[in-house]
Amino acid sequence: MAEPILNGKKILAVDDEPDVLEVLEEEITDECPNCTIDKATDYREAVELLNSRDYDVIVLDIMGVRGFDLLEIAVSRKFKVAMLTAHALSPENLKKSHDMGARAYLPKDKLGDIVPFLEDVLRYDFIPGWRHLMDRLEDHFNERFGPDWKVKSGFVSW
Repeated sequence: MAEPILNGKKILAVDDEPDVLEVLEEEITDECPNCTIDKATDYREAVELLNSRDYDVIVLDIMGVRGFDLLEIAVSRKFKVAMLTAHALSPENLKKSHDMGARAYLPKDKLGDIVPFLEDVLRYDFIPGWRHLMDRLEDHFNERFGPDWKVKSGFVSW
């Protein structure tokens, strides 16, 4: 079996819910024990880490930690970012994440699949990565947002 792409990578996870950070760390280290995971539970702590360290991939919650502000900082440093959300799960936030340069937009109810999603963030360039993500999550998004959400949100070209 091939070594996981995430093995040996440096990851930052930011969420105001410590239990979500614990699940993220557990899911990632179970499959990739050689990963380094830094965690932050608030905006200030996350900004300090973003400005002082390098990361291969970053996981940002949207709500509670000013996720879009953190996304702007992370993208300016050329970090690859996956947005993670439960309460802010909407077509508008998905589109905003894409437009601001995030590499993925993941519902928290998919935390059990975080490793393959993060590997895709590292594996694919921006547009192919989003196409792959949409192929994987389109049914989930259709169920949550309705079958015509892409047209209503301006995602027709995807």
